[in-house]
Amino acid sequence: MPEIVVLPHAELCPEGKTFEAAKGESICDNLLDHGIEIEHACEKSCACTTCHVIVREGLNSLEPSSEDEDDLLDRAWGLAPQSRLSCQAKVGTTPKKPNEVDRHPRHRDCAGRAAS
Repeated sequence: MPEIVVLPHAELCPEGKTFEAAKGESICDNLLDHGIEIEHACEKSCACTTCHVIVREGLNSLEPSSEDEDDLLDRAWGLAPQSRLSCQAKVGTTPKKPNEVDRHPRHRDCAGRAAS
């Protein structure tokens, strides 16, 4: 079963967290199901970028992004090559590596850890 590793974030998940991800579910739904209250202002309809995450490992294990997601990501703050909207990034059925998820870089401290 795929695994999601959430890096520490002062507000969302201070200790960080690792858990088994439900295949076919979005990263956002997996996070919410495990008590990590990630923002999703558009109610997961691919209409904003508040659920923007950076997938540090396992990007190839996710279903590919749609054109709509890519268009929105172009407007996301802190865009990185591994950026995804967590509401749209579905955990695949044959992951190659664990999915390591980090909030977008505006929430990073000088040591590279997620922070508020």
